[in-house]
Amino acid sequence: MEDNAAYVRRVHDKGLQFDLRTMSRRRLLAALGGAGALALVGACGTGAEAETTPAASASNGGSPNGGSLAEVESETAGPYPADGSNGPDVRTLDGIVRKDIRSSFGGAGGTAEGVPLEFSLVVKDLDGAAVTGAAVYAWHCDRDGNYSLYSTGVTDRNYLRGIQQTDDTGTVAFTSIFPACYSGRWPHIHFEVYSSLDDATSGSGPIVKTSQIALPEDIAKTVYATAGYSKSVTNLGQVTLATDNVFGDDSAARELATVTGSVDAGYRATLTIAIDPSGEETGGSAPGGTPPSGGPGGPPPSRP
Repeated sequence: MEDNAAYVRRVHDKGLQFDLRTMSRRRLLAALGGAGALALVGACGTGAEAETTPAASASNGGSPNGGSLAEVESETAGPYPADGSNGPDVRTLDGIVRKDIRSSFGGAGGTAEGVPLEFSLVVKDLDGAAVTGAAVYAWHCDRDGNYSLYSTGVTDRNYLRGIQQTDDTGTVAFTSIFPACYSGRWPHIHFEVYSSLDDATSGSGPIVKTSQIALPEDIAKTVYATAGYSKSVTNLGQVTLATDNVFGDDSAARELATVTGSVDAGYRATLTIAIDPSGEETGGSAPGGTPPSGGPGGPPPSRP
């Protein structure tokens, strides 16, 4: 592997200048050659000075179907989707359609603690038009790296899961907390896209797209330096975007969110993706990483 000096020389040969203090090698690769949809977001909150990490945005070569945008990669739903394909199905429960996913619902208890994060997904078709009236089911681990309904100690909770319908700009937004980095995986958020709210909440699908949102390294390091995230410091130091078994195939060029904000004011993440609205795929218990406490009946497969 080339060292940073050699890498900087190669970058300059392309007529580009980057500051390695604020941009990772992985994101440099995405900026230079990745085919990504733009992820734009405004500042979050007031008061404290905001930190900002831009996601990589680069022109793409068009989609294989002839559209102007390249389709976001399909990724594993992992072993903890709670979409009925692997154990419980929260999609059919009253209360699942909600913006604020920090607390459990439907009689389940518990509220996830952590640094505030509002994350948005902007869904476009391959020609760049907003996909309106679709639905997004999103879920992620808590501050300790555990998944509600599955991980030891939180099987009676269903927080950090919710469904929203895309508005006239193709956007959904969720109020949540910044997820942990658990062993073997880069910090991430799972999502499934459905053609309609009825499809998402009926329990029968079909799923149009299953993928994941990657969160930037510098923001994660700042969050993980706060109380409650101590396990994530060590875990993040043992993985990179390039070695992550989901994002390590260069998919982060289309899956790395733009994040703004601060610990005091909270963070805001936005990712714009392109999908084929007529597509169909299955979710379920594909492998994908082991949270610190494992899952029901012992450790899950090698990756969520």
